[in-house]
Amino acid sequence: MGEAPAFLVDDLQDGPLNGLELNNGTCKTTTVVGEKTYVTVGADDGTLSIDVQIFDRSLGEWVHPTVLGTKPLSCNGHSAVLFENRILVLKKGSKSDDQIWFLEVDTEYVRQQRKKLGTEVVAWSKGVIGNAEKPIVISGPSGVGKGTLISMLMKEFPSMFGFSVSHTTRAPRNMEKDGVHYHFTEKSVMEKEIKSGKFLEFASVHGNLYGTSVEAVEVVADAGKRCILDIDVQGARSVRASSLEAIFIFVCPPSMEELEKRLRDRGTETEEQILKRLRNAQAEIEQGKSSNIFDFILYNDNLEECYDRLKKLLGLDGFVATSPKSAPREINLPTDHSVSKIDDKIIISCISSGLDKESKNSIMLDVSSLKGGAPGRTRGLDFQVIGSMDQLS
Repeated sequence: MGEAPAFLVDDLQDGPLNGLELNNGTCKTTTVVGEKTYVTVGADDGTLSIDVQIFDRSLGEWVHPTVLGTKPLSCNGHSAVLFENRILVLKKGSKSDDQIWFLEVDTEYVRQQRKKLGTEVVAWSKGVIGNAEKPIVISGPSGVGKGTLISMLMKEFPSMFGFSVSHTTRAPRNMEKDGVHYHFTEKSVMEKEIKSGKFLEFASVHGNLYGTSVEAVEVVADAGKRCILDIDVQGARSVRASSLEAIFIFVCPPSMEELEKRLRDRGTETEEQILKRLRNAQAEIEQGKSSNIFDFILYNDNLEECYDRLKKLLGLDGFVATSPKSAPREINLPTDHSVSKIDDKIIISCISSGLDKESKNSIMLDVSSLKGGAPGRTRGLDFQVIGSMDQLS
């Protein structure tokens, strides 16, 4: 808590403002949510992130919140409008994939972090037009053949699926490259990000942390691919408890005898290692079958038949890969615009004079089917160009 710059205090006395350009080259919006006024301030040179401050009228003072998520860089101004428990922020003059952001002020994630940190919290989430296919979580004991099944999927549908790149705190080995084989990071950094909810699952192995971040899964979706997570049962349990909507599949051997035969036929492990894997497999199978983690259980008694069942579960039976997916729809917001809200529709109207008729068209942004949110993307946005307000009826 504390004081805010004088220009913020003076402007608040004049009531809510949206996209006001100040004399010092910054742009500011104010959004009232209950007893709190959320103020977003950004410079117009694109070098600084948009800052957030809160004026709590019940306390009569300024609150400096903990700001989570990737902060959007400021640009040629921005506008804002309240939608339920988040503020929609539209950046002016930005690239099409960087124009829509959400500042979450009272979502489930923000409430959890507020309780955990004991401070006021807000969180940024980038808005994305359209939806992404649900990620696929595949688990199963060592030797069950899940790696082979995944390889078959990747080979038959190379443009459809992708792997997330895991994080680790261990040092790179040999030819390993950062961002390709792993995201190599410091233990203190990863522990901080785990605490702030940025990881779907993690584990400590021989003193090093390994884990799957929310951002790693989002990057795969951003590329237009469906993310596959090959993780153990404990990891799957953590992902199931997170906000990620996924399909959970457990691959089972037809019997423990058959699993032991497969492990021995590989000829890659000692007797002690085989026995340890079998003990672990027994525990994993019991958890996989008895828990409520997995949506489907596949028995890999015959590889080809199991693969066909997997494709059927994913809606790929009879699917023929032809031309690549069309590029996602892009939204181009007018630099000078006003923003209004009608139910779950955001109307973005051009306010520049001297433009041709087509350039003056308004954009209707549909926010009725939002999915996800901080610490990841907010997907499910849709839009259409409208010539006039009459088209809303």
